[in-house]
Amino acid sequence: MKRSDFYYDLPEELIAQTPIEKRDNSRLMVLDRHKNGVEHRRFYDICDYFNKGDCLVINETRVLPARLYASRKGGTAPVEILLLKDLGQDNWECIVYPGKKLRQGAEIDCAGKLKGTITDVLPDGNRVVHFEYDGIFLEILEELGTMPLPHYITERLEDKERYQTVFARENGSAAAPTAGLHFTPELLCKLEEKGVNIAKITLHVGLGTFRPVKADNITDHVMHSEFYKVSAEAAEKINSAKQNGNKVIACGTTSCRTIESACDENGMLCECSGNTSIFIYPGYKFKCLDSLITNFHLPESTLIMLVSALAGREKVLDAYKSAVDNKYRFFSFGDAMIIV
Repeated sequence: MKRSDFYYDLPEELIAQTPIEKRDNSRLMVLDRHKNGVEHRRFYDICDYFNKGDCLVINETRVLPARLYASRKGGTAPVEILLLKDLGQDNWECIVYPGKKLRQGAEIDCAGKLKGTITDVLPDGNRVVHFEYDGIFLEILEELGTMPLPHYITERLEDKERYQTVFARENGSAAAPTAGLHFTPELLCKLEEKGVNIAKITLHVGLGTFRPVKADNITDHVMHSEFYKVSAEAAEKINSAKQNGNKVIACGTTSCRTIESACDENGMLCECSGNTSIFIYPGYKFKCLDSLITNFHLPESTLIMLVSALAGREKVLDAYKSAVDNKYRFFSFGDAMIIV
């Protein structure tokens, strides 16, 4: 299967630059994979697609304000540091710019409150940075850091919390699980009142989620690895839905990738954690997932391939054409789709 099989035309003006004022007022496209055509709703209608006993899986990861601007010892031009992964003992894997100025041994300073030394250069060009500071690292990061918004968002984000879900709890992501941005506390309560169980898992999103597929044959693409965690309580709620014939509905591709990585061949889960580099594309047989809430994804991306694995490539591309024709908002701050 070719990368070009997942291309579609997207006018640049449909790429959402800012979040909608009310989270659940975004548009919702309903794609029934067993029928032809789509339905156009609003996200606050999402409860209509749940039944009592169904299980909604949400990702509790919280985005770190992981982009830092610093000065380099011996240099005058500013440098940029993007935190990717906590390696422990104040060591972080980072993307740095400009790389040629930040070689092993280089020292950086962020407003005099956070100092770092490049201790290693990794094979992919990323750096390991050891930080020194007084106080609590995450509090300093909240003060100095900015949100690592995707490259296609060029507008300034005025409120950092709008790039967080309302259920974000576990610090560690370099990007938001954007399907969750549409939920409000009131909408979650409405689902629970309907008898829907909410299973909370964690997958820390890496910037590899935006890495383009460069291989012409998609099976040659190497996926990035991301840390996930499933609690005993979440596993029990998901298993209960499966055993009782109810639906497991994942909020976002991150929740989908987590449960499909963690489950056994019968779709059952247990308490676990680890790293996943699962690549889901057409031909994949879902073991746990029944339905998916997701945003509209970049052409030729691994995410549109995952969606196509669930709903079928032609149906997905037809739905995306309908979204373009109806001027839906695309990508991270854009509108949503539910595949039923």
